[in-house]
Parts: sequence; C-alpha cells; structure tokens
Amino acid sequence: MAKRVDVILGWINRGITSTKVYVTWREEKEETDVYLMETGERENQTSITEFILLGFRNLPELHILFFLLFLVIYIVTMTANIFIVVLVVADQHLHTPMYFFLGNLSCLETCYTSTILPRVLSSLLKGVNTISVSQCITQFYCFALLLTTECYLLAVMSFDRYLAICKPLHYVTRMNGRFCIQLAAGSWISSFIFSTIVISLVSQLEFCGPNEIDHFFCDLTPVIKLSCSNTSLVTLVTLIFSSIDTVPPFLLTLTSYVYIISTILRIPSTTGRQKAFSTCSSHLIVVTIFYGTLMIVYMLPNTGALRAPNKMFSVLYAVFTPLINPLIYSLRNKEVKEALRRALQKCRI
Repeated sequence: MAKRVDVILGWINRGITSTKVYVTWREEKEETDVYLMETGERENQTSITEFILLGFRNLPELHILFFLLFLVIYIVTMTANIFIVVLVVADQHLHTPMYFFLGNLSCLETCYTSTILPRVLSSLLKGVNTISVSQCITQFYCFALLLTTECYLLAVMSFDRYLAICKPLHYVTRMNGRFCIQLAAGSWISSFIFSTIVISLVSQLEFCGPNEIDHFFCDLTPVIKLSCSNTSLVTLVTLIFSSIDTVPPFLLTLTSYVYIISTILRIPSTTGRQKAFSTCSSHLIVVTIFYGTLMIVYMLPNTGALRAPNKMFSVLYAVFTPLINPLIYSLRNKEVKEALRRALQKCRI
C-alpha cells in the first residue's frame, strides 16, 4: 500500500514539474512574441523616410498662375528686405532704435521667406514635392524660430513707437543702444529656447504612414497628425508656447497703438494728424492680420471645417506678411527715402 502511494505521489510530482516547465516555456514564448511584435512595429514606424507635400495639388489648373505669383512675391520680398538691411547698415542717419529693429525684421524675413517659398516654387514647377523626415523637421524648426522672433520683434517695435510718440522726453534715455540690443537679443533667444523645446519633442515622434502632408510646407499641425506616437504632450506644449508667443505680444502691440492713436488725435494740425493716423492704422491692420491668423492656426482645434482655411491663413502670415512689412514700415518713411536719395547720389559720384 505504501509503495502505491509513493508511486502515485511520484507521478503527481512529475506532473507538477512538467506543468511548471510548460508554463515557463509558454511565458517565455509569449514574451518573445511580444518582443517580436514590438520590434516589427518599430520597424514599421521607422520605415517612412520622406513625406509628400500636397500643396495646391487640388488646383492643378492654377499651378502656373501660382508659380508666377509666388515667384514675383519672392523676388520683391527678397529685394525689398535686403535693400532695407543694406540701407540701415550703410547710412548713419538710420542708426536709430527704430531702424535697428526694422533692420532686424528685414534680415529675419529674408531668411523666413527663403525657408518656404523656394520649395513651394519647385513643387509648383515639378508637380511633386517630396521631403525627407529630417529635412521636414529642419524646415519647421527654422520657420518656427523665425516666426516666433517676428512675434516678439513686432511687439518691441510697437513699444519703441509708443515711447517715441507718447513719451518723447524719456525716449532717448530709455531706448539707448544697450537696451535696444537687449530687446533684440531677448526676442531671438526666447524664440530659440521655445522652438528648440518643441522641435525636440517633434523629433522623438515616430511615423508609420500615411506620409502625405496636406500643406505647402512642413507646418506642425499636419505633421504631427501623421505620427503613430502619442502626440498629446507635443500638442499641449505647442498650445502653451503658441499662447505665450502670440497673445502677450499682440496685446502689447494693440495697447501701444491705442495710446499712439489717442496721442495722434490730439495733434492740432489736421494734415499731420491724418498722415500719422494713416501710417499707424496701416501698421495696426498688418499686425492684426499677422497675429490673428497665427492664433487661428495654432491655438484653435484643427477641425475639418478649418483645414482648408488654415492653408490660406498660412499663406497670409508666411508669404504676404514678409512682402508687406518692408513696404509698410520702411519704404513709406521719409528718412528711408532720404537715405535712398543720398545712396543714389553717392553711386552717381
């Protein structure tokens, strides 16, 4: 009897041992399968090496017209902004805070336009616009850095005009050379920090398809929509930084121009009042369009109803603003016209 019990217990022990071995093998196999699936998924996520920018593909009959239009805009924008930079540097009469900031703005918009329009022109001419993932991220980084800097520079320029018109007795002491350099450097450094944080988050995203971007350049919203990764963090950070980069500068600019216009309305001369009001109102309209379109594109949810208008809004702040700014801020000024006249006289001599 005791021998039978021992035999039965031996069978039970061997069965338990076999079961443990099987369970261990099964767990290892499941872990291996999960690892292989994750590895395969990661390979799929890194399989996309380039994007296709759709641009204006839905309007093929207008490609030639768009090409000619953007070509003219690019040539005029580059010529006007480079001309202003050269004039501000060469003419000592323009070595003032106002033209120091205008020179910064023109230099910025020369680079700003060149990050987008040459590729747009190429795509309109060839019909296809492919861009690698790394080039796409680089393009957005340059664009975001320059765009954010422009937001701050426009606010700084409005503050400079506020001091010059509303506080003329304190203008020279407050807007000295050191303070001007600090304001300009602060605009560039703040933009660099914010853009670098956003782009570091974007560069960690993985893309596994599709690879078509419904835009004419690598803007953030259509790019992160293609990511297979969790984009909640980069979306939240972008919303926070977009709010910081647009709302306070816009409110500062708007407040400055309200004070400027109220001061202008007290000018006794009707002609002088109308001329100053015309200049300030044109500045305010351009600034409102610039900040307004940025807020719509980057702060409002990108629903289906806003997708098509967002592309048009992007054209406004990415293409037309660099074209209009030198005409509005500089080429209408009496000092710039005088500097141009002196430069032409030197060339004749």
